[in-house]
Amino acid sequence: MSAGTMNAVYYHAPRQFTLEQVPIPQVADNEVLLKVLCCGICGTDGHVHEGAFIAQFPLIPGHEVVGIVSDLGKGVTGFTRGDRCVADPGVTCGHCFFCRRGKSVLCENFKGRGVNLSGGFSEYVIFESKNVYKIHNLTDEEATLVEPASCAIHGMDKLNAPVGIEALVIGAGPTGLILAQLLKLNGATRVVIAANKGIKTEVAKQLDAGHGLKKDNPYGFDVVVEATGSAKIANDAIDYVRRGGTLMIYGVYDHDALVRWSPSKIFIDEIKDEYLIFFFLWLILTTHCFPRAVAYLDSGKIRVKGMVTDVYKISDYQKALDKMNSRGALKIAVKP
Repeated sequence: MSAGTMNAVYYHAPRQFTLEQVPIPQVADNEVLLKVLCCGICGTDGHVHEGAFIAQFPLIPGHEVVGIVSDLGKGVTGFTRGDRCVADPGVTCGHCFFCRRGKSVLCENFKGRGVNLSGGFSEYVIFESKNVYKIHNLTDEEATLVEPASCAIHGMDKLNAPVGIEALVIGAGPTGLILAQLLKLNGATRVVIAANKGIKTEVAKQLDAGHGLKKDNPYGFDVVVEATGSAKIANDAIDYVRRGGTLMIYGVYDHDALVRWSPSKIFIDEIKDEYLIFFFLWLILTTHCFPRAVAYLDSGKIRVKGMVTDVYKISDYQKALDKMNSRGALKIAVKP
């Protein structure tokens, strides 16, 4: 593709961004240039805005990218111009201590599109071809949920819950709703969703992902998933775990957030070792989960219709951030 410029949300530093004209990236060998159709915004983008997480500046944010193939680097096969695709934003080194032991999700040199590499709140973005996946049935807006779904699948892999469990998901954001559906599809006999009344619980009812939290759970739940990102709620979540159960801490929290759990409760209730596993998940470390996320969503097994409640242009990026922070939206998509 010939050199040119494009519009992009461009951060010079935390909280300091403008809409700028920047060069269109040029593909190298084994890379794909996507013309962005849509890019989801989530809580991670709020952390990036504040300079938290692993953000590095200057930066073009946006990691939930949907686009069409605009250009192909030398050596790229399996794609043609015009293919509609989603892309895994994670980039691992392949040679650090953890990568060499098959645990690339813990890569010491991890990079992420939209976090410390240029991302998708722009007109074009580059990805390695191995990170790009075709989609067929999802709308552009719905396809922004593939990346959150890959995070949820990573959580399910770590959870490895047996068939027949009863589960509580605290939080009805996109990943919470997707996790609830995955739990039901993978053997849970009952999934309860706990969330404040509002648009998120209404969508949960439409998806039939679970029920409201009842008072008739005297023995708690085999699995409790804390998916709000609230340290206070995380602190209380252990009280809903059944003896011998598992608590999964799923949200992204402020770096200075702390929780206090009673060692006595963990000991007496045998909530330890194989019984209680605390999984602190970085929401964009989803190596090897993307193909399954595409399969679940594109096939309709995981239902995401209606989850995207608001759409903005990148020129209105501040409005999109404000809407997300207002808690008045379930999922927001941003278009060039």
